[in-house]
Amino acid sequence: MTTLLLKGGRVVDPASGIDAEFDVLVVDGRIQRVEKGVKESSAEIVDCRGRIVCPGFVDMHVHLREPGQEYKETIASGTRAAVAGGFTGVACMANTTPPNDSVPVTQAIIRIAREQGHCRVWPIACVTKGMEGRELTEFGELRAAGAVGFSDDGKPIPDAALMRRALEYAGMLDVPIIDHAEELSLAIGGQVNEGWLATRLGLRGIPAIAEDLHVYRDAVLAALTGSAVHVAHVSTAASVEIVRRAKRDGVRMTCEAAPHHFLLDEEAVRDFDTAGKMKPPLRTPADVKALVKGLHDGTIDAIATDHAPHHADEKDSTFEAAAFGIVGLESAVALSIDALVHGGNVDLARLVSLMAWGPSRILGLPSGTLAVGHSADVTILDLERELVVDPSAFESKGRSTPFAGRTLRGAPVATIVAGRIAWTVEDGVTPL
Repeated sequence: MTTLLLKGGRVVDPASGIDAEFDVLVVDGRIQRVEKGVKESSAEIVDCRGRIVCPGFVDMHVHLREPGQEYKETIASGTRAAVAGGFTGVACMANTTPPNDSVPVTQAIIRIAREQGHCRVWPIACVTKGMEGRELTEFGELRAAGAVGFSDDGKPIPDAALMRRALEYAGMLDVPIIDHAEELSLAIGGQVNEGWLATRLGLRGIPAIAEDLHVYRDAVLAALTGSAVHVAHVSTAASVEIVRRAKRDGVRMTCEAAPHHFLLDEEAVRDFDTAGKMKPPLRTPADVKALVKGLHDGTIDAIATDHAPHHADEKDSTFEAAAFGIVGLESAVALSIDALVHGGNVDLARLVSLMAWGPSRILGLPSGTLAVGHSADVTILDLERELVVDPSAFESKGRSTPFAGRTLRGAPVATIVAGRIAWTVEDGVTPL
């Protein structure tokens, strides 16, 4: 493999306690040296002066759609989008067709990713067979096949007794249950956040309490079992506070937030714009403020995109008929730098932790750090690069985003996976 020397960049690696100008030497796909004044005559030099060298960013909540929904996205197109957005690895959700509830599906995802993927892909398997919420899958077999966590994704685990058993089994394997927190009896049929805007638009609302009740239940069950529960895409102020208190009490509870939830509020759907239709829905300005605070103070452990590509026809319709979800892989890093770092809400080290070490720690992945001996998964940033969000230029098959046309300050400029340059802003995605 090519020997790389990342020269003269500011290395920011919170997991190793590093924030200083260093050279990074990569040999045979692994980090060999992180120090000043490295010289290696045989190395390919990557000029990182004026740039930030980070552990590879990991998106722990992505829908790659393959197998079964390749018209929306494939593992190939989704991972091209990932590296173009600065991600060296993604964890893919289980709501494929068929769902990832058996060893053959898990193995197929891993095989296709190995043959066609541009970054690392870690499968998340179903909690219940067919994602039907009735019978647990074979956790041990799926874990052995390569699953790094369990989730029914867009479907919550409605039965508390079943959730308790799931946590107990997952705890034996030391993997998290990732739950979509939604009390269905309160949320069924909802389209947007419950409130005055929903009434004005004539749309059924999804109340914040539908999420809050479910998060509280999961916190209690995690405390009871001692197992790890992770709340996907938190969207409400109360949910953030429940997680904060659970952590103070020693509960093994973590959570993630998506850029659309900590940057946008329900006003984004005022004109029935389906690019703002997602689940959980965009909430109130007070909720947005609470999420930003949670990102700052450590309550929220990771930034994840919930990248959910759909065919154009599934979004270009009436609001009620449109699919929930937007794409995010190619804009999330830039959005986060622009709003959080340049906006003065979190410092750079905290952002790197949220996008590298945080998701890696939650899923138990061998990533998230540039420590010597680790795989050379690296994200290189330019904090002054201007990026205009242009869906027509996306590598993803999905195009729906409420951020189209927005000009952002700060963005990735290169993505390195296992010592291989997978993407640069100058050359695009490197062919396999």
